[in-house]
Amino acid sequence: MTRGRIIAALTGLATLNLAACTDIAGPVDQVLKPVPRPVATAPATPPKVAKPTSQKSAALRSYFNQVQNAQLTQGLLRRDGGGVDTPFTAAMLARNFEKIAFYNEYDSSFSGRGGASPLRRWQSGVRMEIIFGEGVPPSQRASDTEAVRAYAARLARITGHSISMSNRPNFIVIIAGEDDREEALATAATRVTGITASSLVPLNNLRRDTYCVVAAYASGIGANTYTAALAIVRAENPALLRLSCIHEELAQGLGLANDSPTARPSIFNDDDEFALLTRHDELLLKMLYDPRLRPGMKADEARETVQTIAKELTESGPV
Repeated sequence: MTRGRIIAALTGLATLNLAACTDIAGPVDQVLKPVPRPVATAPATPPKVAKPTSQKSAALRSYFNQVQNAQLTQGLLRRDGGGVDTPFTAAMLARNFEKIAFYNEYDSSFSGRGGASPLRRWQSGVRMEIIFGEGVPPSQRASDTEAVRAYAARLARITGHSISMSNRPNFIVIIAGEDDREEALATAATRVTGITASSLVPLNNLRRDTYCVVAAYASGIGANTYTAALAIVRAENPALLRLSCIHEELAQGLGLANDSPTARPSIFNDDDEFALLTRHDELLLKMLYDPRLRPGMKADEARETVQTIAKELTESGPV
């Protein structure tokens, strides 16, 4: 079982376009003072009644809990970042970077495998905002907000790139369930210049084994600089799977667009061995935003530079 995460770099999209109360007078006193009239007030807005969870959403929640429990039983979803059992060398790091940064996992329609791709990343600052589905409870909103906020700050430290939370977003993180994802997507389309409702249609219907997904957008024909991104995390996921989704999708949305079966220790591997960003993955992100690499570079063009950077990052020997 895989997390079913996918990413597409969508190019050629030029400007890719969520009681009042009434005073009651007291009794008249003995000197017959005037009694104030009741003050007219607007009728109270009735509280929004939460919709009952659909059978489909409830079934997904049960399914994802079973998946997480099974993976933990098998020793998967590790949170240790790798250790003595997962050494890697400069050559391995360079090879993994090439496979992950110079290929797309899926095509732009999310229907087929992606192919070779030039290097893509952000040039402007990344400004993230979270949109929650209406059915996500307050306790989950609070924990997920803190997780995204802390992770965004960590990504900024690793890459040296500006990544922050903002109410003027260019990177939307949707955490919503099956019953409210469509509404959250419609809201997202109004929040980010460069994302349109029509471009989000493929994200309305996710396969059951897709836990989360990210789409990154580069404006203009042949453009290789990301200008917008949108990640979806299913709210039905239990806590560790949601956090795992946050870690992979936000990192992939920065430009590490593919998975590789040889990458270890890494979240960019469909084997689900690791749940959270590893030391190996931190180095991949450092490489991605190294100024010696440029958006638009092809793998052959960048290979020597990639190998040099990998050696520098592992100069003390195998990590």
